[in-house]
Amino acid sequence: MINKEILHVLGKKILPGESAEISFDVANLHTSSSVDVPVFIERSKRPGPTVLFTAGIHGDEVNGVDIVRQIIAKGINKPKCGTIICIPVINIFGFINLKREFPDGRDLNRVFPGSENGSLASQVAYKLIEEVIPSVDYVVDFHTGGAGRFNAPQIRIEKNNLELDKLARSFGAPFVMYSKTLSKSFRYTCSKLGIPMLLFEGGKSIHLDANVTLTGVNGAKRVLSHLNMLNTKFKVSPPKKPCVFILESRWQRANYSGLFRPTLDLMSAKVKKGDILGNITDPYGKFNDFVKAEISGYIINVNESPIVYQGDALFHITRKLKQ
Repeated sequence: MINKEILHVLGKKILPGESAEISFDVANLHTSSSVDVPVFIERSKRPGPTVLFTAGIHGDEVNGVDIVRQIIAKGINKPKCGTIICIPVINIFGFINLKREFPDGRDLNRVFPGSENGSLASQVAYKLIEEVIPSVDYVVDFHTGGAGRFNAPQIRIEKNNLELDKLARSFGAPFVMYSKTLSKSFRYTCSKLGIPMLLFEGGKSIHLDANVTLTGVNGAKRVLSHLNMLNTKFKVSPPKKPCVFILESRWQRANYSGLFRPTLDLMSAKVKKGDILGNITDPYGKFNDFVKAEISGYIINVNESPIVYQGDALFHITRKLKQ
């Protein structure tokens, strides 16, 4: 745990017991208008860990933005001890246009740790890593499924890390998936720096889902409670069901192109091989292909696009669970 009386974030000094709202600004819009990305910092007078909540690395992933917004609006970010830093929208340039990438087409989550003189996305990554992350002990980064694919609320972590296992279990999402960190991602860079990160996935892009945001907010409270940081005015309850830890999963893909309709209420369901998951039809009423489960397992992602092509991913199904 970082033990600093004075916290240095983005060139500002924040003392124990202080609150601060600091602007994370890198560049103006092309109209010369300034873009102020607020960073909210709340410090208790009592020493403790520093937890960073982030969202909006992809500008169209609004569920995560709303989760961090609620953490701030409800005062969950005012800790009993230690420090909580909230950045609701990292990729403000993509958020303005509801686009995943930066204006230059770069994916912020593929350019870490960034460069001081690189692309705009690279400069944002560099500033985050150099001026925020050195003060942080833990990160919870909120994401959303993309391209019309709806993710069941889940935490993604690396294998063989007992601390991450405990943090993920404390979060209490329905699923915990072991997944490799992608090179040049935010999670990869934090891992290299020895900073534990929980990556939350839930819902789909450009769409707010009340169950997803509730899961994220409750998970944030449970993590803070696990770290003994949650303000005493907040109560936490255990998840309704134990977390399912996923060792392996696979995508089931479309055998035909056409109009796609998944079965209702399929998300998070446990299905058996051969169960009907939906159907694909042509626009002319000439054929109707029933999509059947190729393996047994939980469904953790559904493609909600009404039109699919042969080979498109339809369902993400677990195939091996941690006992």
